Amino acid sequence: MPLTINTDRLWNDLMEIAKIGGTQKGGCNRQALTDLDIEGRALFARWCAVYEFEINYDSIGNMFARMKGQDDTMSPLVIGSHLDTQPTGGKYDGVLGVLAGLEVMRTIADNGWTPMRPIEVASWMNEEGARFAPAMMGSGVYSGMLDLNDIRAVADIEGISVGDELDRHGYSGFPHAMGKAMHEYLELHIEQGPVLEQEGKTIGVVTGAQGIRWYDLRIRGQEVHAGPFPMAMRRDPMAALPNLIQGVLDIGRMDEKARATMGQIHAYPGSRNVVPGHVDLTIDLRHPDENTLNEMHDRLNKLLADLAEEYKALEVDIRLIWHSPVVAFDDELIAAVRKGVETHGYSSLNIVSGAGHDALMVARKVPTTMVFIPCRDGLSHNEAEYTEPHQVEAGANVLLSAVLDRLDLT
Repeated sequence: MPLTINTDRLWNDLMEIAKIGGTQKGGCNRQALTDLDIEGRALFARWCAVYEFEINYDSIGNMFARMKGQDDTMSPLVIGSHLDTQPTGGKYDGVLGVLAGLEVMRTIADNGWTPMRPIEVASWMNEEGARFAPAMMGSGVYSGMLDLNDIRAVADIEGISVGDELDRHGYSGFPHAMGKAMHEYLELHIEQGPVLEQEGKTIGVVTGAQGIRWYDLRIRGQEVHAGPFPMAMRRDPMAALPNLIQGVLDIGRMDEKARATMGQIHAYPGSRNVVPGHVDLTIDLRHPDENTLNEMHDRLNKLLADLAEEYKALEVDIRLIWHSPVVAFDDELIAAVRKGVETHGYSSLNIVSGAGHDALMVARKVPTTMVFIPCRDGLSHNEAEYTEPHQVEAGANVLLSAVLDRLDLT
């Protein structure tokens, strides 16, 4: 019989940490570097202390729990994800990967084994990008895709910067993330989409991830009184929104794999009897083919140029704030996941991740792959997010089997 994780222990941990920042609708709100995020990390550290797993940090606030190896000078095999959530997030997004990693190390320890190389569990800082944009800050700085100083300068809507919070919580004095040694990386995650559930599959064998581009857009006009100022004389940025929104959605319909989202629209000054002086918007473009993603980028710029020509009284400014190129995961690690699926007799499906994950950043630097499990109705970034205990068990068992295979403990 293959070795399996302690399902009840892992499930109880998930429910216990969900109480920190728990919402009335059953979700979680532990946004990055808030006091609730730090409280969640502290609980994770206490669980690690029971097994004497060492906790370390870096200067971007990434957290690592270490199980020593027989040769502790070897670079560690790392399992990870994140503990921060969306403002109305669920109990499983991110946290499952961290706690399943802990459960893998506890299972190995419970069996009296010490692997040749160390194992670590990573909790990456600000994967979600909810309080601070862009997303995947901790893993992005680790991989060299994001600059530490640039990220420290990013502020939330209250003007509090990442650097302020790193200083407040005592992370800034730790070593730079880029110096972290790592051998391989695995991440367990809920799918955050409906495919596995619709196909009736237990495990998603993740072969790679879509490319992502995030944009900030500002349309400038002129603030005037809503009553006395004639419509024909206004420089109203709202006038451009219907064509803009339709154009962006059309880009997302280029083919069945394309995605285009406008998640935020804010008019300023935000008074009901004032024509806005400017409107700020966000645009999210995704595609699993980098050439097509580039084409989507070009179509967006053409759309904005056409809008600027049509609405000459307005100024249209766009800024690309983040680009995560298409990722292909490591063949040997994918094979280890498939072997784990076969060992436990689960059904599976090859799948490309449609969401951004820390694994996308880590894969720029070390061999990486992911394991997906279904979530009910495909819901995520939602307080109704849910996955069954037996699905959590299956994902953690495949993760354990893949780790044992890579460490030659099978």
